[in-house]
Amino acid sequence: MPVSEAFQPHLSVRGLSVRRGERLLFADLQFALAPGGVLLLRGPNGVGKSTLLLALAGIVRADSGRIEGAEPTELHLVNYQSGLKGRLTVRENLKFWQAMNGATGLGLEAALDAVGIGGLGVLEAGYLSSGQLRRLALARLLVSARPIWLLDEPSAALDAEGEALLGQLIDAHRARGGIAVIATHHDLRLADPAGVETLLLGGVS
Repeated sequence: MPVSEAFQPHLSVRGLSVRRGERLLFADLQFALAPGGVLLLRGPNGVGKSTLLLALAGIVRADSGRIEGAEPTELHLVNYQSGLKGRLTVRENLKFWQAMNGATGLGLEAALDAVGIGGLGVLEAGYLSSGQLRRLALARLLVSARPIWLLDEPSAALDAEGEALLGQLIDAHRARGGIAVIATHHDLRLADPAGVETLLLGGVS
């Protein structure tokens, strides 16, 4: 999809239940997101926020329920397992993911500039700080334009400037009609709270 084209995605979940081993993490989840919608997943560690993102991405199989609108080619999943290779340069890492997901967004240099690491393209990723690695992972969202972002603690390791940048990236994605489902313990700096919903996961005994 060209960068200038608006998204028109939808994402709905009906009666979703997922187990981890013998433990039922959550049951009968229901939500629906229209273009520009954001869903914040809240709750303590271990209640299934990351697992829900993996289920939406089709990586974890749900025990019951339906997920509609989340086609693999429409999704970006960015989590703590960033898939970045330390012996590849910053640019080589990003080029790999661009080739995997499609060169439908910004160019490599423009994406690195947009996340604030434009001068580090020739550096091996293994030399990056935790915050710079997170910025590189976020650059993957920009080189391949996909309408649904699944973000797992995207502000982790980011400083105040990085958190502001993250909010700006999400705002721009929403402005194009994109959807974001975000597992987070932190408040995000979003310009418009309209259309931002919160789902509290508390575990199921």
